[in-house]
Amino acid sequence: MHWGPLSRRGAPRSGAGQAIPVRRPRRRGWSNGLMEPLDAQLAFLREADRLKAVLRQSRIIDGSRRENSAEHSWHLALMSFVLHDYAPAGADLGRVTAMLLVHDLVEIDAGDLFAYAGAPAQARQEAAERAAADRIFALLPAGQAGEVRALWDEFEERRTPEARFARALDRLQPLLANYAQGGGTWAEHGVTADQVLVKVALIEDGSPALGAFARDLVQSSVQRGILAPAP
Repeated sequence: MHWGPLSRRGAPRSGAGQAIPVRRPRRRGWSNGLMEPLDAQLAFLREADRLKAVLRQSRIIDGSRRENSAEHSWHLALMSFVLHDYAPAGADLGRVTAMLLVHDLVEIDAGDLFAYAGAPAQARQEAAERAAADRIFALLPAGQAGEVRALWDEFEERRTPEARFARALDRLQPLLANYAQGGGTWAEHGVTADQVLVKVALIEDGSPALGAFARDLVQSSVQRGILAPAP
Protein backbone atom coordinates (compact mmCIF):
# COMPACT_ATOMS: atom_id res chain seq x y z
CA MET A 1 0.00 0.00 0.00
CA HIS A 2 1.30 3.45 -0.90
CA TRP A 3 1.15 6.06 1.88
CA GLY A 4 0.69 9.65 0.82
CA PRO A 5 2.39 12.68 2.39
CA LEU A 6 1.93 13.35 6.08
CA SER A 7 -0.09 16.27 7.37
CA ARG A 8 1.39 18.67 9.91
CA ARG A 9 -0.13 16.50 12.66
CA GLY A 10 1.50 13.39 11.25
CA ALA A 11 -1.66 11.73 9.89
CA PRO A 12 -1.03 9.96 6.54
CA ARG A 13 -3.00 11.34 3.61
CA SER A 14 -3.93 9.93 0.25
CA GLY A 15 -2.76 11.43 -2.99
CA ALA A 16 -6.03 13.37 -3.08
CA GLY A 17 -5.23 14.91 0.28
CA GLN A 18 -7.80 12.93 2.29
CA ALA A 19 -6.83 11.60 5.71
CA ILE A 20 -6.29 7.85 5.83
CA PRO A 21 -7.37 6.06 9.05
CA VAL A 22 -4.40 4.74 10.95
CA ARG A 23 -4.54 1.47 12.84
CA ARG A 24 -2.51 1.99 15.97
CA PRO A 25 -1.11 -1.07 17.76
CA ARG A 26 -3.11 -1.93 20.82
CA ARG A 27 -1.14 -1.48 24.01
CA ARG A 28 -0.78 -4.81 25.71
CA GLY A 29 -0.60 -5.40 29.45
CA TRP A 30 0.40 -8.36 31.56
CA SER A 31 -2.19 -10.59 29.91
CA ASN A 32 -1.26 -9.59 26.32
CA GLY A 33 -4.50 -7.66 26.05
CA LEU A 34 -6.67 -10.74 26.27
CA MET A 35 -8.06 -10.03 29.76
CA GLU A 36 -8.41 -6.28 30.25
CA PRO A 37 -9.78 -6.41 33.84
CA LEU A 38 -6.85 -8.63 34.81
CA ASP A 39 -4.42 -6.13 33.31
CA ALA A 40 -5.84 -3.37 35.50
CA GLN A 41 -5.86 -5.59 38.59
CA LEU A 42 -2.24 -6.62 38.06
CA ALA A 43 -1.22 -3.01 37.52
CA PHE A 44 -2.83 -2.17 40.88
CA LEU A 45 -1.06 -5.07 42.58
CA ARG A 46 2.26 -4.04 41.08
CA GLU A 47 1.70 -0.51 42.41
CA ALA A 48 0.81 -1.94 45.84
CA ASP A 49 4.26 -3.53 45.98
CA ARG A 50 5.67 -0.03 46.51
CA LEU A 51 4.16 0.01 50.01
CA LYS A 52 7.03 -2.28 51.07
CA ALA A 53 9.40 0.68 50.66
CA VAL A 54 7.42 3.07 52.91
CA LEU A 55 9.02 3.18 56.36
CA ARG A 56 7.03 3.93 59.50
CA GLN A 57 8.27 5.54 62.71
CA SER A 58 7.55 2.28 64.59
CA ARG A 59 10.15 -0.45 64.78
CA ILE A 60 9.59 -4.17 64.56
CA ILE A 61 9.29 -5.68 68.03
CA ASP A 62 12.94 -6.72 68.36
CA GLY A 63 13.87 -3.07 67.71
CA SER A 64 16.39 -3.94 65.00
CA ARG A 65 14.88 -1.81 62.24
CA ARG A 66 11.90 0.32 61.29
CA GLU A 67 8.74 -1.40 60.17
CA ASN A 68 7.46 -0.78 56.68
CA SER A 69 3.81 -0.05 55.96
CA ALA A 70 3.22 -3.32 54.11
CA GLU A 71 4.41 -5.28 57.16
CA HIS A 72 2.15 -3.16 59.34
CA SER A 73 -0.89 -3.92 57.16
CA TRP A 74 -0.12 -7.65 57.15
CA HIS A 75 0.29 -7.67 60.93
CA LEU A 76 -3.07 -5.93 61.40
CA ALA A 77 -4.79 -8.40 59.09
CA LEU A 78 -3.34 -11.23 61.17
CA MET A 79 -4.52 -9.52 64.36
CA SER A 80 -8.07 -9.32 63.00
CA PHE A 81 -8.02 -13.09 62.52
CA VAL A 82 -6.40 -13.97 65.85
CA LEU A 83 -8.32 -11.43 67.97
CA HIS A 84 -11.73 -11.95 66.36
CA ASP A 85 -13.30 -12.80 69.73
CA TYR A 86 -12.90 -9.15 70.72
CA ALA A 87 -14.73 -7.78 67.68
CA PRO A 88 -18.25 -6.37 68.02
CA ALA A 89 -20.94 -9.04 67.90
CA GLY A 90 -21.98 -9.83 64.35
CA ALA A 91 -19.08 -7.93 62.77
CA ASP A 92 -18.07 -9.00 59.26
CA LEU A 93 -14.46 -9.99 59.89
CA GLY A 94 -13.74 -10.45 56.21
CA ARG A 95 -14.60 -6.80 55.72
CA VAL A 96 -12.40 -5.84 58.66
CA THR A 97 -9.46 -7.69 57.13
CA ALA A 98 -10.06 -6.14 53.71
CA MET A 99 -10.07 -2.66 55.24
CA LEU A 100 -6.82 -3.34 57.05
CA LEU A 101 -5.15 -4.61 53.89
CA VAL A 102 -5.98 -1.46 51.88
CA HIS A 103 -6.06 1.27 54.54
CA ASP A 104 -2.41 2.31 54.20
CA LEU A 105 -1.97 1.94 50.43
CA VAL A 106 -2.30 5.72 50.19
CA GLU A 107 1.08 5.98 51.92
CA ILE A 108 2.66 4.98 48.61
CA ASP A 109 2.15 8.62 47.62
CA ALA A 110 1.58 10.36 50.95
CA GLY A 111 4.18 8.60 53.10
CA ASP A 112 3.71 7.75 56.77
CA LEU A 113 3.07 10.44 59.37
CA PHE A 114 3.90 9.93 63.04
CA ALA A 115 0.69 9.29 64.96
CA TYR A 116 1.45 12.09 67.43
CA ALA A 117 2.22 14.78 64.85
CA GLY A 118 0.55 18.15 65.30
CA ALA A 119 -2.76 19.27 63.81
CA PRO A 120 -1.31 21.17 60.79
CA ALA A 121 0.74 18.14 59.74
CA GLN A 122 -2.29 15.88 60.23
CA ALA A 123 -4.38 18.15 57.98
CA ARG A 124 -1.74 18.11 55.24
CA GLN A 125 -1.49 14.33 55.52
CA GLU A 126 -5.25 13.90 55.22
CA ALA A 127 -5.32 15.94 52.00
CA ALA A 128 -2.36 14.02 50.58
CA GLU A 129 -3.94 10.68 51.41
CA ARG A 130 -7.24 11.60 49.74
CA ALA A 131 -5.38 12.59 46.58
CA ALA A 132 -3.47 9.30 46.76
CA ALA A 133 -6.71 7.35 47.16
CA ASP A 134 -8.09 9.04 44.03
CA ARG A 135 -5.07 7.92 42.02
CA ILE A 136 -4.23 4.49 43.40
CA PHE A 137 -7.69 2.93 43.64
CA ALA A 138 -8.55 4.20 40.15
CA LEU A 139 -5.95 1.76 38.78
CA LEU A 140 -8.48 -1.03 39.37
CA PRO A 141 -11.37 -1.80 37.00
CA ALA A 142 -14.15 0.74 37.59
CA GLY A 143 -16.51 -1.42 39.65
CA GLN A 144 -13.77 -2.85 41.83
CA ALA A 145 -12.16 0.57 42.20
CA GLY A 146 -15.40 1.85 43.74
CA GLU A 147 -15.60 -1.09 46.13
CA VAL A 148 -12.03 -0.69 47.38
CA ARG A 149 -12.35 3.09 47.68
CA ALA A 150 -15.54 2.57 49.72
CA LEU A 151 -13.59 0.31 52.09
CA TRP A 152 -10.92 2.97 52.52
CA ASP A 153 -13.51 5.70 53.14
CA GLU A 154 -15.32 3.48 55.64
CA PHE A 155 -12.10 2.92 57.59
CA GLU A 156 -11.28 6.62 57.62
CA GLU A 157 -14.75 7.68 58.74
CA ARG A 158 -15.19 4.89 61.33
CA ARG A 159 -18.89 4.80 60.59
CA THR A 160 -19.41 1.05 61.07
CA PRO A 161 -18.56 -1.47 63.81
CA GLU A 162 -16.14 -3.12 61.39
CA ALA A 163 -14.32 0.15 60.71
CA ARG A 164 -14.10 0.99 64.40
CA PHE A 165 -12.69 -2.46 65.19
CA ALA A 166 -10.19 -2.12 62.34
CA ARG A 167 -9.09 1.27 63.66
CA ALA A 168 -8.81 -0.20 67.18
CA LEU A 169 -6.32 -2.77 65.91
CA ASP A 170 -4.44 -0.08 64.00
CA ARG A 171 -3.96 1.86 67.24
CA LEU A 172 -3.25 -1.21 69.39
CA GLN A 173 -0.40 -2.62 67.30
CA PRO A 174 2.13 0.22 67.80
CA LEU A 175 1.21 0.40 71.48
CA LEU A 176 2.16 -3.27 71.85
CA ALA A 177 5.43 -2.66 70.00
CA ASN A 178 6.38 0.30 72.18
CA TYR A 179 5.62 -1.65 75.34
CA ALA A 180 7.72 -4.60 74.17
CA GLN A 181 10.63 -2.31 73.25
CA GLY A 182 10.70 -0.55 76.59
CA GLY A 183 9.32 2.74 75.29
CA GLY A 184 10.07 2.67 71.57
CA THR A 185 8.80 5.75 69.74
CA TRP A 186 7.25 7.09 72.97
CA ALA A 187 10.73 7.59 74.37
CA GLU A 188 12.22 8.77 71.06
CA HIS A 189 9.64 11.53 70.62
CA GLY A 190 8.85 12.45 74.21
CA VAL A 191 5.27 11.17 74.08
CA THR A 192 3.34 11.33 77.37
CA ALA A 193 0.63 9.13 78.82
CA ASP A 194 -2.19 11.61 78.16
CA GLN A 195 -1.31 11.59 74.44
CA VAL A 196 -1.37 7.80 74.34
CA LEU A 197 -4.73 7.70 76.12
CA VAL A 198 -6.25 9.70 73.26
CA LYS A 199 -5.34 6.76 71.00
CA VAL A 200 -6.63 4.30 73.60
CA ALA A 201 -10.05 5.97 73.33
CA LEU A 202 -10.13 4.87 69.67
CA ILE A 203 -9.35 1.32 70.77
CA GLU A 204 -12.16 1.41 73.33
CA ASP A 205 -14.55 2.69 70.66
CA GLY A 206 -13.87 -0.36 68.50
CA SER A 207 -13.46 -2.99 71.22
CA PRO A 208 -14.18 -2.27 74.88
CA ALA A 209 -12.23 -5.36 75.96
CA LEU A 210 -9.12 -4.42 73.98
CA GLY A 211 -9.52 -0.84 75.13
CA ALA A 212 -9.51 -1.87 78.79
CA PHE A 213 -6.40 -3.95 78.15
CA ALA A 214 -4.71 -1.01 76.42
CA ARG A 215 -5.55 1.35 79.27
CA ASP A 216 -3.97 -1.08 81.75
CA LEU A 217 -0.92 -1.29 79.49
CA VAL A 218 -0.51 2.48 79.54
CA GLN A 219 -0.71 2.51 83.34
CA SER A 220 1.86 -0.28 83.51
CA SER A 221 4.11 1.61 81.09
CA VAL A 222 4.09 4.67 83.33
CA GLN A 223 4.84 2.51 86.38
CA ARG A 224 7.75 0.86 84.60
CA GLY A 225 9.14 4.23 83.58
CA ILE A 226 8.95 3.58 79.85
CA LEU A 227 6.21 6.16 79.24
CA ALA A 228 6.29 9.66 80.73
CA PRO A 229 3.27 10.52 82.88
CA ALA A 230 0.91 13.28 81.87
CA PRO A 231 2.38 16.72 82.64
